[in-house]
Amino acid sequence: MKIDLEGAVNEIVEEITYQAKSRAFRAANELRNSALTVLRGERSGKVYKKPGTYGSRMTKQTKSLLKDYGHKLRGGQLYRASAPGEPPANRSGNLRLSWRPQSASERIGKTVTIKPAITTEVKYAPYLEEGTDRMAPRPFEDPIIEKAMPRISQIFKEPY
Repeated sequence: MKIDLEGAVNEIVEEITYQAKSRAFRAANELRNSALTVLRGERSGKVYKKPGTYGSRMTKQTKSLLKDYGHKLRGGQLYRASAPGEPPANRSGNLRLSWRPQSASERIGKTVTIKPAITTEVKYAPYLEEGTDRMAPRPFEDPIIEKAMPRISQIFKEPY
């Protein structure tokens, strides 16, 4: 009786590689879900008028922010910005909804490296994360990762 040991090992390696890639994509989805959570909700910064809303009617949110605005409002809508050190406020929703999950895998010989990640095409994201000469940082990357890590750890600890 001849046993094809190499074929059996290759089959197991392929199954583990498939499982790892699948888990990496699930981990990337966890990062995206975490981004949606971290980048929502109220902030504690200044109140500003939303650009481009000058002729529109007042919303409930605008009425509740009027007392903190400090100016007379002649139409338009208000929003509360983030304070330095807080994740960015959700003014247009572009940053919050722009995250796309991805999982990259690279095979070098018999070693497979898998990297779950999320990406955004929003050009101002690095300015918010790192700050500028005129604006303090509004970090969001570390809070997203911290929020997602417990679930990502669970995903990768599941038995194969």
